Amino acid sequence: MMKRWLVALCGLAFSLAAQSATFANGADVGWVSQQESSGYSFYNSSGVKTDPFVLLKNLQVNAIRLRVWVNPSGGWNDGADVLYKAKRAAAQGQRILIDFHYSDSWADPGQQTKPAAWANHTLAQLNNDVYSHTQGILNYLKTNGIAVEWVQVGNEINSGMLWPEGKTTSFANLAGLINSGYNATKAVYPNAKVILHLANGYDNAVFRWFFDGVKGAGAKWDVIGMSHYPPASDWANYNNKISANMWDMVSRYAKPVMVTEVGMDWTQAATSKSMLADLLAKTKALGSNGLGVFYWEPQAYPGWQGYTMGALDASGKFTIALDPF
Repeated sequence: MMKRWLVALCGLAFSLAAQSATFANGADVGWVSQQESSGYSFYNSSGVKTDPFVLLKNLQVNAIRLRVWVNPSGGWNDGADVLYKAKRAAAQGQRILIDFHYSDSWADPGQQTKPAAWANHTLAQLNNDVYSHTQGILNYLKTNGIAVEWVQVGNEINSGMLWPEGKTTSFANLAGLINSGYNATKAVYPNAKVILHLANGYDNAVFRWFFDGVKGAGAKWDVIGMSHYPPASDWANYNNKISANMWDMVSRYAKPVMVTEVGMDWTQAATSKSMLADLLAKTKALGSNGLGVFYWEPQAYPGWQGYTMGALDASGKFTIALDPF
């Protein structure tokens, strides 16, 4: 009886270890090199200056998300900057998610501006642009020894990308652009998972409308990604909504889900800790269909570029917000 109990216990421990090994405790740290170049440093709980990737690893963050811009001002988030950060993550054994914005700057539901170099291109040329840019960046990373596990084709593409040609007013156009990115990804990393990512993960109606639309137009994807920035005063309600949406996406499209962005004001660290713990539990409840949760720019100093939803205090130490990882 004791032997059977030990075998069962070992089996449970193994399955839990396997789940924790595969579940992505993630952080998007696209700003980190720019912050460091501006003189910012990061510190452990004892006040010792420490590599932020090491600090995150010590908090059990095992995956890093990095955005790519096409021809950005100052070079931040171009291929070389992404490789620099990816090498630092890989050195800590952290898995890599590459997030293509297909823009020279931020892409989100309110702005999906074509790169200046592509501004006058036809739809056919834009499909070639997406393929060559995606393939080029990924091949550059691969030849420099980086393993990429996930690739986002577009960032928060609720209203499409590469406006106006890729707007959701034409799901056919958008699906073609998505497939250009999908095919380019698989050409370089055949086993990488392609993510389609929308904002407002609580909004099931928008997700159904979007994914019905791109599916009907023949788009290909492997994972449904969601952003989640719940208000501190009502986070439990928003967590329930994103959970219901995740279950519905898995059921409706037979695809796993991932929270690719989450955050809350740094001054609400205790509330953010409760929210994140609950979100992790709700995502893990999906089993193999809940792939991970990525905190967005937790290493952002309070007010860095106007952003206040990191998980760092003014002394450069991580708050308790990340403890649930």
